[in-house]
Amino acid sequence: MFGVGFCLGASNVSVVKINGLNGEIEQAESKAHDGNPKKVLAEYLWDKGYSQADRLAVTGRKFKEIVNLPALSEPEATELAYKFLKKKYPEADFIVSAGGETFIVYKLDKYGKIINVFTGNKCASGTGEFFLQQIARMDLDVEKALELALNQEEEYLVSGRCSVFCKSDCTHALNKGVDKGKVVAGLCRMMATKIIELLEKSAEKRVWLVGGTSRNKV
Repeated sequence: MFGVGFCLGASNVSVVKINGLNGEIEQAESKAHDGNPKKVLAEYLWDKGYSQADRLAVTGRKFKEIVNLPALSEPEATELAYKFLKKKYPEADFIVSAGGETFIVYKLDKYGKIINVFTGNKCASGTGEFFLQQIARMDLDVEKALELALNQEEEYLVSGRCSVFCKSDCTHALNKGVDKGKVVAGLCRMMATKIIELLEKSAEKRVWLVGGTSRNKV
């Protein structure tokens, strides 16, 4: 007896398997869908046996409409996930959702309910998908890009104001022969700065960072 939840994100399909008796997480994994979330979802459902679940639910900002399953909005899913995880981790005042397409900061009350939402501008610069596009232009995968960035003592600063300007900065740097690692490190700093700017709207500092971008250790 088990339940399964899917998150159909802008870049990845994530799945978690829950023990139906004690509510504990038994398995969690994520896979890039490269623009074809249906294919990855089908692999999880049929090839890995998740279709045998007693309960199925789906969330995700962009693709949850492609399946006929009970759907949760992202705020609902965030509140439920927080309620579950705060049993094991320190409580938070904010949850930063740093995903493939957007950066969103949810402010929580003492009960874990969302009481306010902060978002950055609509520009793509700083999002996970934009980062993937830029490192692909350097012929790097995520692992290699982060490895190069971690070995840098300083980064090449790039604009976070506009994706066009940021892309231009990266291109200009690479054409000048700037080390790829420095450019990647600059992209990472720009992304982190965007999150910090959102958090500066409040004095509270207990923060959880979730979403694919949170896996960036640079």
